Amino acid sequence: MATKAKRQKTTNQKPIPSATPILSTPPAATPGSSQMAEDFLKLTDALCTDLRQLKFVDPVAYVYNPLEYAKEPHEDYVRKFCNSPKEVLLMGMNPGPFGMAQNGVPFGEYDFVINWMKITGNVGKPPKEHPKRQIIGMDCQRSEVSGNRFWTLWKSLCQTPEAFFSHTFVYNYCPLVFMMESSKNITPPMLKANMRDPLMNICDDFICKMIKLLGIKVVVGIGKFAEQRTQKALKNAGIEDVKVVSIMHPSPINPAANKGWNQIVIKQLTELDLIQYYKPS
Repeated sequence: MATKAKRQKTTNQKPIPSATPILSTPPAATPGSSQMAEDFLKLTDALCTDLRQLKFVDPVAYVYNPLEYAKEPHEDYVRKFCNSPKEVLLMGMNPGPFGMAQNGVPFGEYDFVINWMKITGNVGKPPKEHPKRQIIGMDCQRSEVSGNRFWTLWKSLCQTPEAFFSHTFVYNYCPLVFMMESSKNITPPMLKANMRDPLMNICDDFICKMIKLLGIKVVVGIGKFAEQRTQKALKNAGIEDVKVVSIMHPSPINPAANKGWNQIVIKQLTELDLIQYYKPS
């Protein structure tokens, strides 16, 4: 951080309040749902319970958890595409403000979420909403560059979501969005240690349980943070039979990603011997 925030007393810290979705009753399971999807959702419910106990202070002014206020489309995503064991887990870091923060789907570029994956569901609001980062759910049509690049690649390779998700699932290491009072994004590694360490302990535990549940053989970090954090989590949990690698993150902040990200990642997937999983069915 360029400036140092003043230290605040623990007594001023407050746990994250719960978001209230528009509808209190979750949608019925879609055809093809399985016990695996329901078990996965139990893991995310427990994750949210643990995350609510955390306390965040300056410079964090806003915390969004789309697993709560975008619960319906998130559950639709899980029930549609997390209903069988997977070989590969593509892991991002945390939600973007115009993707998963809006619709509960990782790298949630609206066009792919609505028109390719056919995700549906009502979206509520976070307990405290920044006026510059309002949640409008499935009505948000602002493109997220990272998400657009991400899903454009998989659609071009696999053509259908069914072919893509037959071997792969996509999820984030952390489901929370953090913002300063100015609305500037704060990524998990940017948090101060007293906030970062408890958060990462919870997220480490969750991703290990997720990897075991899905029978994952290879975790592909979308960027180095996800790769390194997964390696540490698995090592601490004593899990040794999972390969952890990474591909370039599609963020426009990364100059290299602005010079043919698709072709760069196809080359990386080929070198990692993973391109075999991404073909039309």
